[in-house]
Amino acid sequence: MPSGFKASGIKAGLKSSGNLDLALLLAPEGAVCAGTFTKSLVRASCVDLCIDRLKVNAGCARAVLINSGQANACTGKRGLIDSVLATSALAKRLGLDAEEVLICSTGVIGEFIPLDKLIAGLDSLVDELSEQGGSTAANAILTTDLVDKQIAYEAYLDGRLVRIGGMAKGSGMIHPDLATMLGYISCDVGVPVDLWQAMIQRVSECSFNSITVDGDTSTNDAFLAFSAGSRLENDYLDILEVGLKLVAQYLAKAIARDGEGANCLLEVRVMGSESTSAARQIARTVCSSSLVKTAVNGCDPNWGRILAAVGRSGVVFSKNDVDLFIGPFQLIQKGEPVMFDRNAVSSYMQERKRGAYLIDDSISILLKVGNGIGDATTWGCDLSDQYVRINADYTT
Repeated sequence: MPSGFKASGIKAGLKSSGNLDLALLLAPEGAVCAGTFTKSLVRASCVDLCIDRLKVNAGCARAVLINSGQANACTGKRGLIDSVLATSALAKRLGLDAEEVLICSTGVIGEFIPLDKLIAGLDSLVDELSEQGGSTAANAILTTDLVDKQIAYEAYLDGRLVRIGGMAKGSGMIHPDLATMLGYISCDVGVPVDLWQAMIQRVSECSFNSITVDGDTSTNDAFLAFSAGSRLENDYLDILEVGLKLVAQYLAKAIARDGEGANCLLEVRVMGSESTSAARQIARTVCSSSLVKTAVNGCDPNWGRILAAVGRSGVVFSKNDVDLFIGPFQLIQKGEPVMFDRNAVSSYMQERKRGAYLIDDSISILLKVGNGIGDATTWGCDLSDQYVRINADYTT
C-alpha cells in the first residue's frame, strides 16, 4: 500500500455465497479525491452521494465504503437513506465527518443493501484495517469476476520513494462511459485537487474509458483516486501521471480479460485519424462489435466485420487510406484486400486465446486510417456462448 493508506475486507453476510462482501479504503489526513462516474440517467444513489460530497468538500475525502451483492440502484428514497446511514455509521467509528466518507455499491440492480448486516460488520471492518489489507479489500468488491484485480508500482522521484496502488472490479456491464466499473487508486503524493482531478480525468480516458465487454454501462460505475502525502516538484508530475496510467491501464485490461465468458483479451489500436478522440471512437466501435467479438472467439480473421464496424463509427475518413493488421499479418492495404495466409492468422489468434503467451497475450488489431495525429487503443474481449449463459441466469 502507498504510505499512510489502509484497507480491509470482511464477510458481512451481504452475499448468499458467503464470500467477502464489504470493503473499506482509508486515506490519511489531508487526502484529496478525484472521481469519474457513470453518465447513466438511471444511476444509483451512492453515485449521486459521492458526486455531491466531493463537490461540497472541494475534493476532500478520507474513506470509501464498498458493498458487494446489491447495487442499491433504482431503490428510491430508501436507497439514498441507506447510503447516508451506512456512511454516517462508519464515520462515527473512524472519527470522521460523514461528508468525508464515500460509498460505492455493486451487485444486482433493484436490491436493497441488508443494512442491519452492513452496520453490524462495521466494527470488524474497522478493526481489520491495515497496510496489508489491500488483497482482502480487492476480493470483497467482486461480483461475477473470476479473479481479483490489483496492482502496485513504485519509483524514486524527487529523491523519495513514491507508491501508487490500485484495485478494481468488473466483468460484465462494461462499456466506455466516463467510468465502466468500480476502480480505486491510492497515491502517497500530495497533488492540488484541481491538478489531481485533471490528471485522473486524462488517466480515465485512456484506461477505464477505453475498455468494453458487452456494450452495457452499469448504474453504479465509479472510479475514485486518492492523493495524500508530501508534494513533488511540478517537474515530476508528468512522470507521476505515467505511473497512474500504468496502474489504471493494467486494471482496465484485467477487467476486459476477465469479461464474462471471455477467453482472450482483444486490443484494438487506431492510428492516423484527425484526433485522438476520433481514433478512440473508431477503436471502441470495433472493440464492441458483436460480430467482431464472435469472429475473435472463433479465431476467424473475418476482416469484413472489422471494416464494417469502422465504417459505422461516425468518424469521417477515406476507405482508400485504410490499412488493417491482425497481429503481424496485413489483411488490407489502402482499402483493398491483400493475399494472406488465413491459417497462419487463425493460428496466431488461437495461441493467444489459449493464453500461450504470458506477456503479450492479447489478440491485436491495428488500423491505420490516414495520416493524422490521432492514436488511441482500446481493449475488449471475445464474445462466447458462456456470456449468454451467465447473464441469462444472473438473478434466477
